Amino acid sequence: MKKFYALILGASSGFGKSISLALAKDGVNIIGVHLDRSSTMPDVEQLIEDIKAYGVEARFYNVNAADSGKRKMIIDETAELFKNNPEAEIKVMLHSLAFGTLKPFIADDPMQEMNQKNIEMTLDVMANSFIYWTQDIVRNNLMKSGGKIYCMTSSGGRKQIESYGAISAAKACLESYTRQLSMELASKGIAVNALMAGVTDTPALRKIPGTDKIINNALQRNHHGRLTQTTDVADFILDNYKNNSSWFTGNIVNLDGGESVVEL
Repeated sequence: MKKFYALILGASSGFGKSISLALAKDGVNIIGVHLDRSSTMPDVEQLIEDIKAYGVEARFYNVNAADSGKRKMIIDETAELFKNNPEAEIKVMLHSLAFGTLKPFIADDPMQEMNQKNIEMTLDVMANSFIYWTQDIVRNNLMKSGGKIYCMTSSGGRKQIESYGAISAAKACLESYTRQLSMELASKGIAVNALMAGVTDTPALRKIPGTDKIINNALQRNHHGRLTQTTDVADFILDNYKNNSSWFTGNIVNLDGGESVVEL
């Protein structure tokens, strides 16, 4: 039985999917949390089969990752699983949840602007849940010294685009949470870093107004003449997670091929 597990929040598409596959290929068991409708479940089922083909476990949960009851259920089941394998540990946790409201804060029609429920839901799913999952895996001793915790941030946490205000705030929160958690978990030998990918053509990007303009701008700025790919981020994690040192921690890591250093 392989001892390393990865807890991937947002495992069924985008960064979470690529990272799940990369880690599975490297011999890591995958605990995937995702939220999919019946129309996309065939893709999830194929992903599970692809992961299992690498000879590792694929434990997937189609639930709301921000639901405290569902989180407890997954944590409890994982803790019970580890009782039968004392060497088992969550080596990697990835927070890659992209579920938020895209509306302006101010609109001529109040029905078209962000309300309290929209804002609180966006921040809870895309930022606060990072804290709650981290608390639970640490409290239950599911991650040991040498563990790696990552979250996906973006330049949208520092720059504003149309209707992106609540998600921008969530990304800024994630970066602050990363710094705080890195300080609090250093004594346990656990590293915490936020990964800022460049513009990546994912289902989440396609929901943002003005996607084509964002893509064209990124293509002009990127040193490599292409967009960031989800596999670029997966490759970084593959290089980083095996290092048991927690010295590289508290960072906002640009994984964008140099895109962020060029201004047009």
